[in-house]
Amino acid sequence: MGVQIGLRDVYYALLNSDTVGVGVSYAAPVQIVGAITANINPNSSSETLFADDGPYESATALGEISLELNMADIPLAIQAVLLGHTAPVAGVMGRGGGDIPPFVALGFRSLKSNGNYRYVWLLKGRFMVPEQNHNTKGESITFQTPTITGAFVRRDFDDLWQLLGDEDEGYAGGTAGWFSIVRIDA
Repeated sequence: MGVQIGLRDVYYALLNSDTVGVGVSYAAPVQIVGAITANINPNSSSETLFADDGPYESATALGEISLELNMADIPLAIQAVLLGHTAPVAGVMGRGGGDIPPFVALGFRSLKSNGNYRYVWLLKGRFMVPEQNHNTKGESITFQTPTITGAFVRRDFDDLWQLLGDEDEGYAGGTAGWFSIVRIDA
């Protein structure tokens, strides 16, 4: 068993439909190059009921799943899709106050120390407009890379929020099998 040491091959796919009892479908995945970090934080809460002078029962609930995705760059055409902005024309993209980001799935793979990969799909989320930081160039170069934040939730169709594949544990579909479509089930 290897330990995760890398990140590469980030893809997004627009969520076309997600209906209980009917089905779920996605557009074809599109790659975003230049992955730096992907931090997934499944926010959950836990409560304990006390009775008879001690802990009696406990319950947990899953809340919003946040994703911070740091990339070398996020081209304007991809920002327009992920954030619901006006598609760029002649290199100019418009951002409006009423722009509504669509639901998307986001996938990537992570290299492990033994040469195998762990594959990830977050299945339903929306991204928020990233901060824009600009610094002057000084005596040394400092790369200024964007971080975009997404809020992911469970799918209506089947209550899933993430799919994981691991070559150490029998996943044999490889990159083509994982990123050619968004998998519907585990």
